[in-house]
Amino acid sequence: MMDDNSIKLHKKFFNELTLDELYELLRIRSEVFVVEQDCVYQDLDYDDQPSIHLWLTRGDKIVAICRVCPAGTHMEEVSVGRVITTERGKGYGKRMMLEGINAAQEHFDARRIEIEAQEYARGFYEQVGFRQSSEPFILDGIPHIKMIWEI
Repeated sequence: MMDDNSIKLHKKFFNELTLDELYELLRIRSEVFVVEQDCVYQDLDYDDQPSIHLWLTRGDKIVAICRVCPAGTHMEEVSVGRVITTERGKGYGKRMMLEGINAAQEHFDARRIEIEAQEYARGFYEQVGFRQSSEPFILDGIPHIKMIWEI
């Protein structure tokens, strides 16, 4: 399980990111979503610029990332996406989602958050309060579902 004392949260809007931070966040997204999941898709979608980018580090290593998009950018509602943990089974993903929900409320006054979740991860998102809100659909060749979190 996670040792909270050694984990640090980073939270920045796009224009606050250093070039090295941006490069590392995009590298991790490409490594997992494109290479590991063998999925060719357009990751750079212009939703990064209005969004808040969050990541957790242990020492100098990034262990989890996500982005929080304001309503009307990636989805109709505020959304949390590009959720990745680089070390699975240690609680980093759950903490990242909870930090994403907090950032959505703090910066975008979210009372409702919408996500497009890979279908296999439904149980993970249910653990942090999301519920399925659509039938399964294929997105970039992978089964997904829409899910909603509400205050």
